[in-house]
Amino acid sequence: MDFKTKPSQKFDLPKRIARLGELAYNLWWTWHPEAARLFGKLDYDLWERLGHNPIRLLQEIGHGRLTQAAKEKDYLALYDALFGDFDSYFTNESWSQKNHPELKNPIAYFSMEFGLHETLPIYSGGLGVLAGDHLKESSDLGLPLVAVGFMYGQGYFSQRISEDGWQDAINNPLTFEHLPVTLVTKNDKPVTIQIEFPDRNIVAQIWEVRVGRVALYLLDSNVEANNEYDRLLTARLYWSDLDRRVMQEVLLGVGGVRALRALGFKPAVWHMNEGHASFLTLERARELVASGSTFENAAKKTLGQNVFTTHTPVPAGNDEFPLWLLDKYLAKLWPELGLTREEFVDIAKHHQPHGETFSMPVLALKLSGGSNGVSELHGEVSRDMWKFLWPDREEKDVPIQHVTNGVHTANWMARRLNNLFENHLGGDWYEHLDEPAFWSKLDTVPDSELWAVRLHLKRKLAFYMRERVRDRWGHGGFHPVQVVSSGVLINPYALTIGFARRFATYKRANLILSDIERLLDIINRPNMPVQIIFAGKAHPADEPGKQLIQKVYRTVKKAETGGRLVFLEDYDMNLARYLVQGVDVWMNTPRRPMEASGTSGMKAAINGVLNFSVLDGWWREAYNGHNGWSIGEDKEYESNEIQDTADAEDLYHTLEHEIIPLYYNRDPKEISHEWLARMKNTMKTCIPQFSTRRMVKEYAEKFYVPALKK
Repeated sequence: MDFKTKPSQKFDLPKRIARLGELAYNLWWTWHPEAARLFGKLDYDLWERLGHNPIRLLQEIGHGRLTQAAKEKDYLALYDALFGDFDSYFTNESWSQKNHPELKNPIAYFSMEFGLHETLPIYSGGLGVLAGDHLKESSDLGLPLVAVGFMYGQGYFSQRISEDGWQDAINNPLTFEHLPVTLVTKNDKPVTIQIEFPDRNIVAQIWEVRVGRVALYLLDSNVEANNEYDRLLTARLYWSDLDRRVMQEVLLGVGGVRALRALGFKPAVWHMNEGHASFLTLERARELVASGSTFENAAKKTLGQNVFTTHTPVPAGNDEFPLWLLDKYLAKLWPELGLTREEFVDIAKHHQPHGETFSMPVLALKLSGGSNGVSELHGEVSRDMWKFLWPDREEKDVPIQHVTNGVHTANWMARRLNNLFENHLGGDWYEHLDEPAFWSKLDTVPDSELWAVRLHLKRKLAFYMRERVRDRWGHGGFHPVQVVSSGVLINPYALTIGFARRFATYKRANLILSDIERLLDIINRPNMPVQIIFAGKAHPADEPGKQLIQKVYRTVKKAETGGRLVFLEDYDMNLARYLVQGVDVWMNTPRRPMEASGTSGMKAAINGVLNFSVLDGWWREAYNGHNGWSIGEDKEYESNEIQDTADAEDLYHTLEHEIIPLYYNRDPKEISHEWLARMKNTMKTCIPQFSTRRMVKEYAEKFYVPALKK
């Protein structure tokens, strides 16, 4: 192809270390700690101040320091070793090449958001972070994957919590010159695609992000050819008004297919990460209809190569559009498919109490040859939820499988823990990541060394929290009660529980606040204090979610808590990394069975953090009675009220009688051996089973390879 990706910034670097610019534009560095150290060693304070952004670092650092680094033996040794690994990564034979050489044409992976690093804020939460981990693991395994999403000009909002606990959303326009994105051009002009709506056309340009071996292409409607309204279409994630929402999803699905075609790709498999990209199924059919096929034959021919992953059992999480919106924005599409309006609507019609809708998950389910939920329980829930689409089948035969989510271990595991594994499990331990039998070797790791790592990570979290407070205080407008509520009084040696996730009401962040007096007794136990750290955002349009944050925050700032309840604002991937590595217990309290999978608990588990969770999503598969704790029972309840009461009582009882005594049961050297036994158990069971290494291999063997034969 004669396309070019033009870097937004060229660096004036000494020749000896000139490849730092290349590394800055490939997010491979984000899951290789030595690569991050290479940037940090240039100017650690600047590196921290710029939020670990290598492009800004190379833009702002003085040329004198770069010249000096190019002469330092230790720095050059690290540089040469790192680029030796970097080059080997791209040239060594991959798992995919060895095991599935038939996977030659690309797998196209579509997602509304991608969480790759905090410096590229084009994600809102777990869905995007999972997509980012999917790309990183696909790169590691050498899958020929190409991804499509949006270049959100304003990113996702920054969160500020007022003194009264109300969430304020701050939109910060991104400066593309500071980001690892390059504009795709041909003959020095941006490559663009066009979407035809009934009353106007919309043009989008394409940005590329390199994620190891994988290319991610991001559509951007902020171009001069569009009017002001349409230029904002890709400004932010998840517009609340339905007009922009349906336009976004047409642009992602239809425009994404056209973008890949414009770039010369011929994907063998088309994977939709949630229903937002479902229109791609219609665009693929339209291509064949334009060549003389009927829609029925085109749908049959493309069906086998479409893969759909559903992520939510919550009705509000499944996009559906009123039929009048179809007339407004899609009236040109059904004639191009050779269909009448009624035939078009019937493809994805969903009968709701308030009337008929056009359902994106129904569209994807009906036009995909492979579909899956993201945990075993979610697979069961999804088959029940969508069984009406297959009225002639029993529920167990509904064609929705499950692939339980995983996390990208190299991206989320603490460097200090990685070093410990290298010392005791061997330098090649990562090659055995998804081999359960290998992890029995963890029993050989000395308790004293593992405990030392745990204390180090807790101190690191406490230091980070205090520095965040110092920074906010220095900017002014920060009340003293907010300083205390942000963790300035945190004790790095006390039992610390983390609760960090999107603030939606079904996740029940306030479950532990059900009995305030009992909670105060728990956190203020003499000689056995407990700290609870809350973090998370609510969608700007989710008023109940914002009210839930306010309720939690008002409890956090009570003087009686002694600063042991904390709310950390502006939860992002960087803060998440400190939390999942630095707390002792990860608490999760969704109303079962509404948590499809959950991945934050997996990130905690691979760092030896013990999960304390409702038996929903992934934890229902992971929990064995010895690797953490459960909240409530694995059953259906008569009502939400009965479930909430039962779960709250079990939560308090387990904390009081099991978790707290176990943590503080120490030997003369202040080491809790029983706690460490559980830590080892959680790592032995969770590291191999809940890695993206296992997950992506499963997608390849359950869906991608079989799609080639359909």
